[in-house]
Amino acid sequence: MSSFVFGTRGSDLALAQTCLASALLQKAHPGLAIETRIIKTTGDARLDVSLAAPGSLEKGLFTKELEEALFRGEIHAAVHSLKDLPTEVPSGLALGAILERADPSDVLVSKYPGGLAGLPEGALVATSSPRRKAQLLNVRPDLRVEEIRGNVPTRLRKLAESPTLQGLVLAKAGLDRLGDIVPAGLLVSIIAEMLPAPGQGAIAIECRDGDSDTLSLLAAIHHEPTAQCVFAERKLLSSLGGGCSLPVGVLATWDNGKITLRSFPPEYASNLTL
Repeated sequence: MSSFVFGTRGSDLALAQTCLASALLQKAHPGLAIETRIIKTTGDARLDVSLAAPGSLEKGLFTKELEEALFRGEIHAAVHSLKDLPTEVPSGLALGAILERADPSDVLVSKYPGGLAGLPEGALVATSSPRRKAQLLNVRPDLRVEEIRGNVPTRLRKLAESPTLQGLVLAKAGLDRLGDIVPAGLLVSIIAEMLPAPGQGAIAIECRDGDSDTLSLLAAIHHEPTAQCVFAERKLLSSLGGGCSLPVGVLATWDNGKITLRSFPPEYASNLTL
């Protein structure tokens, strides 16, 4: 194979993640010509759809059109934020590579110093995630939480311009991959009390299951310790019925071949057999 086509969403973050995947693949296979093709997903088009409400649009909101392009043979592989992928991969497709995970933490972007504890009583914080909302209120039940949609730069702009919004929760990995984009006057701090979504911080490369050439190329950029951890996290989510509307936080860590799992609520991890 002399050329290779990645499919991706068109957001700044999706393109940054595809650039990371392309650079790794190019380093592993210097003679390969790599192209990026932007594909708009339902989640990009339907900003009116709540990510917190379960329904017909929930599963595959950011992945369905990319997977359809794979089935049509228009692209060799699709680049996803792993946390956006439903726990069940469609028949005929496979996860050809999981890239080494970035920091899976959530961060608070705030107008006040001191992180979560520094927010004033009753502060208004934005997130589109039921998981983040549940954990925020677990630590600070006085907070008010409202939903927010849009890509990361849009959300940051909304926070900076809003006279009422005082904080915003984002994934640290996404913020780091986008570079220096936080508006002046906003402060970023890790929320140590919050566990991430299953697979958060990891990039997944999806391809056709029977495409041996593509699978062979992707094997060179696969990171097995990350894969073992995120598969354990996705197993927990799957055991609960899957879906991004579940307020579940989970983090698996790898130490000399042993996986340790923590969850929110904590009983989910204790009830799971790996």
